[in-house]
Amino acid sequence: MDTAIASTAPEQLRAALAANLSEKEWIRTPAVDAAFRAVPRHLFVPDTVTLADAYADDVVVTQRDPAGKATSSVSAPWLQAYMLEQARLRPSARVLEVGSGGYNAALIAHVAGPDGTVVTVDIDTAVSDRARTSLDRAGYRQVTVVQGDGEYGHQPSAPYDAIIVTVETADLPPAWLDQLAPHGVLIAPLRIRGMTRCLTLRRHDDHLLATAALQCGFVPMQGNGRSPTRRLPLRGDDVVLILDDTTTEANLDALTSALHTPRLDAWSPVTITMQDGSSFESLHLWLASQPRPFGVLAVDRERTAGLVDPQDRFVCPTLLTTDSLAYLAMRKLDDTTWQFGTHGFGPHADTLTTDMLDLITVWDHDHRHGPGPKITAHPTGTHPPTPDRPQLLIARRHTTITITWPATGEPR
Repeated sequence: MDTAIASTAPEQLRAALAANLSEKEWIRTPAVDAAFRAVPRHLFVPDTVTLADAYADDVVVTQRDPAGKATSSVSAPWLQAYMLEQARLRPSARVLEVGSGGYNAALIAHVAGPDGTVVTVDIDTAVSDRARTSLDRAGYRQVTVVQGDGEYGHQPSAPYDAIIVTVETADLPPAWLDQLAPHGVLIAPLRIRGMTRCLTLRRHDDHLLATAALQCGFVPMQGNGRSPTRRLPLRGDDVVLILDDTTTEANLDALTSALHTPRLDAWSPVTITMQDGSSFESLHLWLASQPRPFGVLAVDRERTAGLVDPQDRFVCPTLLTTDSLAYLAMRKLDDTTWQFGTHGFGPHADTLTTDMLDLITVWDHDHRHGPGPKITAHPTGTHPPTPDRPQLLIARRHTTITITWPATGEPR
């Protein structure tokens, strides 16, 4: 939204935002449209944020830690609209939000109506206090704001028709499932080996089944639900390898040394155009869901020019051994077409780059245009069914996440 419209009335900006979200089909129902047209987003962002920026379809950071990393924000409207639509809330719905900013709770309250119950919980006192103040200013005093660890939900107002998690989580704690109504929906940005997907989860027999998944980004959960992420600086902050699961072994010294070996570049026959952006989301998750050592690479391209050039500078899929790595890369073929490939380092670079090319080719042939993987979450202590083909099992403290890709022509 252009800053030239900064003097436009907030009502007009809200209407323009809602129209934009509807045009892009993030908003699909009248109830969600009405919420975006009614709730004053500018009252939930810092006073230093202009009206134009307050109503832009973008995230607004509201708090940072001493290192400058965002610890709280008002999420991008497109993502909030998506989550609201996935929740399918009805008037008088009971909803728990984990992670407070205030604005999203107000949107939920508007959809749930005067007979609804909305609880928003955050571990950070400053965040919950700001949410309470902003909700009161905006006229949503009926929302209950709780300062506490979202890992434990809020039992006094349970059961909930929907639990909407607005922080990145690596696990699904028992309290969320216990407090969810039998036919309720859990919407959570689940971190899966460095890839965050907003999952719409519903009960299916003795486990949860994802009925939708969308790539997204949120600030990480704090408290007892903090992610077990490990960060290995291979060249200070310029090249960082990020590992999510405890089963992946990596030798920091050996991988650091690997970057001093000649880079091996290899290219697949698979190409992409910039109009096919959804393919990145599918390919990333396909690579992450292989039952093998895996991490993601975060790179400062300006300071590593000529050394590493990953396809994504923040969450680039990377295959590993303890002393070698190969990451997803791309090169430009013409004005509209790019080619997928890989760059490898270390004594096993040849094997890893060959594996990466094979995986890219299989994805292109079998899964690029398919329905995507089946994602389930099984409570700890239960045993996921034995599959008739390989699947990835990610064991967390409370749940085991499974990812299974359908065979060619098979529905998810």
